[in-house]
Amino acid sequence: MWAFTSIINMISTNLLLIFLVATFVGVAAGYLGSFMVLKRMSLVGDALTHVALPGIAIALMLHRSPMLGAFIMLTVAVIGVWYLEKTSTVYAETLVGIFFTASLALGILITPEPDLLEALFGNIEKINLTEAIVAIAVSLILIFITKLISKKLILGIISDELAKSLKIPLDSINFVYLFLVGTIVAVGVKFVGTLLMGALVIVPAAAAKNISKSIKQYHLYSIVFGILSAGVGVAFSTTYHFPTGPIIVLASVLIFIVTYFFK
Repeated sequence: MWAFTSIINMISTNLLLIFLVATFVGVAAGYLGSFMVLKRMSLVGDALTHVALPGIAIALMLHRSPMLGAFIMLTVAVIGVWYLEKTSTVYAETLVGIFFTASLALGILITPEPDLLEALFGNIEKINLTEAIVAIAVSLILIFITKLISKKLILGIISDELAKSLKIPLDSINFVYLFLVGTIVAVGVKFVGTLLMGALVIVPAAAAKNISKSIKQYHLYSIVFGILSAGVGVAFSTTYHFPTGPIIVLASVLIFIVTYFFK
């Protein structure tokens, strides 16, 4: 009887941990994604997730945390995207697409085969306590920093000239923002996977844009839809033992479809 109670408590604790991580990552992804949709960088945001795979592969080969490997590679990628966005006016998106497609191909080649499926589609059930605490703490920090730069980001989206006339350092703000996006992707690949994390950043924000009447509503709905996508996806996948990442993405797409008809 004692052993059975211990198992039930352990399962309940693990599920609570999974839902907490999913909630906080969903909030951060939805909030950051709301700016990415407004900046019309959805394709860049999706491509950015692909570069995490080589980092995960190298980390696995060195017996290090996949989250750390993804973070290092994504930091390098963010610097590259920022530089291209700053210096190239014609071919930036094309070059980004080529570079990140190559990264995905390289990652698939060097990722150990037993770990490839999990790296591509995620598995939150394998997250440990340390990774969960890190994911929640990082998500909170990202939300806080995004809030601090949000007005400057919005002003830069509305008018570059106006922002520059007010002496807002747009280049620095854009770099910080891209770094925040790269960080939430690195945190989220553990349970959504490198192929699908981009959808958790983009789709809830796109759904929110369908029904929002103000910027405040837009950010709020983006956060709510991010939580719903992650929460519903985790609940369904843990109940019916489906891969977590695809279910989370399908949940977010379903929300988008529903909101589209109320556009």
